[in-house]
Amino acid sequence: MMERLLVVSSSPHIHSPLDTQKIMGWVLAALAPAGLAGVYFFGARAAVVMAVCVISCVAFEYLWQKLTKRTVTVDDLSAAVTGLLLAYNLPPTIPFWMAVIGCLFSIIVVKQLYGGLGCNIVNPALAGRAMMLTSWPVPMTTWTLDGVSSATPLAMIKAGTLDGLPSWSDMFIGHVGGCIGETSAAALLVGFAILLYKDVIKWHIPVVYIAVAAALCALFGRPVGPLQEIFSGGLFLGAIFMATDYTTTPVTPRGQMIFAAGCGVLTALIRSWGGYPEGVSYSILIMNLTVPLIDRATKPRIFGEVKKHG
Repeated sequence: MMERLLVVSSSPHIHSPLDTQKIMGWVLAALAPAGLAGVYFFGARAAVVMAVCVISCVAFEYLWQKLTKRTVTVDDLSAAVTGLLLAYNLPPTIPFWMAVIGCLFSIIVVKQLYGGLGCNIVNPALAGRAMMLTSWPVPMTTWTLDGVSSATPLAMIKAGTLDGLPSWSDMFIGHVGGCIGETSAAALLVGFAILLYKDVIKWHIPVVYIAVAAALCALFGRPVGPLQEIFSGGLFLGAIFMATDYTTTPVTPRGQMIFAAGCGVLTALIRSWGGYPEGVSYSILIMNLTVPLIDRATKPRIFGEVKKHG
C-alpha cells in the first residue's frame, strides 16, 4: 500500500512553497498591468475580448474533463492564464467567434489532447494565435488606435515607411497599434518585476532572448535603433510570459539560455528576411520543439552515475 502512495526518487529533494494555483495566480497578477494598459489605449472592447477568451478557455477545459471523466482542474488557473495570454495576442477588433475558436484549439487540441497541464509540447496560447493567423489573416492583422486604422510599428518598418513611425517613448508606453497586451513595454516590465520578486521565473530567458534579438537585428542592418526594435511588436510579451512557460522550456539555466538565444536568432531572422513583420510567436513555437534535445544535452548527471564509454 505504501508503495502506491509514495514515489521515491534520488536525492536531493526540492520543496517549494508555490503550487500550480499560486504560480498561475501570480502570473495573472503580473499580466494585469498590461491588460489595464490595453483597455486604456484600445477601449472597452479590449476588456470584452479578454473576458471572452478567459471564460471560453475555462469552459472548454471544464467540459472536456467532465466529458472524458477526468479530474476537473480549472481551479489551478492554468486555463485562465492561457485565455488571457491568447487575448493579449489578438487585436481588439477580432470577432468574438474567432476568439472562441482560438480558445477551443488552444485548450482541446494543444493542451488536453496531449494529456493536459504539463504534457503539451508547445505553448497553447501561441499555437492558438498561429492557427488563427493562418485561418483569418486579415482580421488578425487589422489594427486600430484611437478609433482609426493604424499599422503596427513593425509593419511600418517592414514596408519602409519610417516617416510615421512612433517614437521609442510611445512604443515603451504603449500608444501604438498592435495586439491588446503586447504594446506597452512599461506595463510588461512591471509584470516581469512581479514574477522575479515572487521567484515564479528567472531572468535567464527574457534577458537573453531580448538581448540576442536586439543585437542581431542591429547586426542585420535593420533601419531602426535597438530601443525601437525591442519595444515594437510582441517581443516583451513573448520573452517574459510565453518563452518562460514551465512545460515548454528547458529545466536547467544553461538550457534556458540556449533556448532563449535560439528564440532571439529566429526572431531576428524572421523580422529581417521573413514575409511576416513579427517573429516572436513562430520563434517560440519552433524552439518549443527543440526542448527535449536541449534538456538531453544540458541536464546534469545523477550523483554517482558512471559515465558511459563507447
